[in-house]
Amino acid sequence: MSRLATPGARAAVAPPPPQGEWLKALRDWPSSLLRALQREPVIVRILVTQVLGSAPRESGVCMLVGQEQFQGSIGGGQLEWQALAAARTLLAGGASAARIQRMVLGTDLGQCCGGVVELWLERYTRADRALLRAAGDAARSGAAVLVSTMTSIGVEHQIVSGLGSSPGTDQLLQSQRAQALTLLERLDDALPTLWLYGAGHVGQALVRIVAELPLRLTWIDTRAELFPAQIPDSVRLLHATDPVSTVVGAPAGARFLVLTHSHALDYALCRAILERGDFASLGLIGSKSKGARFRSRLARDGLPAATIARLLCPIGVPGVTSKWPAAIAVAVAFQLLQEISGAEAEQRAGIALPAEAACQDTNCPNAACADCRPPGSHAT
Repeated sequence: MSRLATPGARAAVAPPPPQGEWLKALRDWPSSLLRALQREPVIVRILVTQVLGSAPRESGVCMLVGQEQFQGSIGGGQLEWQALAAARTLLAGGASAARIQRMVLGTDLGQCCGGVVELWLERYTRADRALLRAAGDAARSGAAVLVSTMTSIGVEHQIVSGLGSSPGTDQLLQSQRAQALTLLERLDDALPTLWLYGAGHVGQALVRIVAELPLRLTWIDTRAELFPAQIPDSVRLLHATDPVSTVVGAPAGARFLVLTHSHALDYALCRAILERGDFASLGLIGSKSKGARFRSRLARDGLPAATIARLLCPIGVPGVTSKWPAAIAVAVAFQLLQEISGAEAEQRAGIALPAEAACQDTNCPNAACADCRPPGSHAT
């Protein structure tokens, strides 16, 4: 966690981290909160529950705040600084263990984003460790939602598991206006899955980037000695003597990147993935000529043209000419984000979410209302 300074009138951003640490996005918040409670007896979690218009971060992101340290970020700037101040008030105690705070970034904070952000701040103590362990277990077991309800005496929690997958439960976060003090929060990380084959120079450079992105990464290679000693928690290692046999273990809808040291292994992997069929994308490192040779061979081996067309080679956004591993990794990661963002936009366009009641305040300016959402909008 990073050190925390007392907010002051002249301060605009959070203080720098201690030497040797980086500011990172918060992943697996129940586990992170459990670790934070080992260091301090009381921690406040700040959660972005709703965003209207432009804002530094999306709904669902959170950060943890203790007396001396914090972890994660909700976007920096005055938004985060004021949220830190509100969290310190909760840390000091009092009858209320949670609160909702809405901020209009332009008028309240002087940020040019201009949007409206709703925050849920909640105080956790070591008495909540059983709840946090149960939340982490539920998240690792499949689709699960944490239902948190503010009452006059505190916050009541309920974990609902076994929901399956539907447009409703696939929303990361829902804030029900009909029950203004009840929060429905998706616990499991409904993130895109990436299986990356190859732990060479480019593979390692790419993993260093992807480990910081909202993805579920599995990294596979035959050479265990090439895996670094320190691996981020967001990366799952798979040492496989036969990488091709692991293809069947990837979930449906996974994305694949093939960057191994062997053209023969590259081909065997690409063929197995293409024959499987139920994947989101397949990228292969190499030149245009390598891609052409692979496609010709796949055709001779009897794969349909439409299936072969799904193989992307070369990979990476155009215009990057450097052969440095890190440069190639940046180009590939950029392309991967473009693909995922496009797929998510198509999915959102195909889901009809229920409209909610418009604001009844005739003086409400709608587009910048800190107390309600514009007519026809919905929680995300």
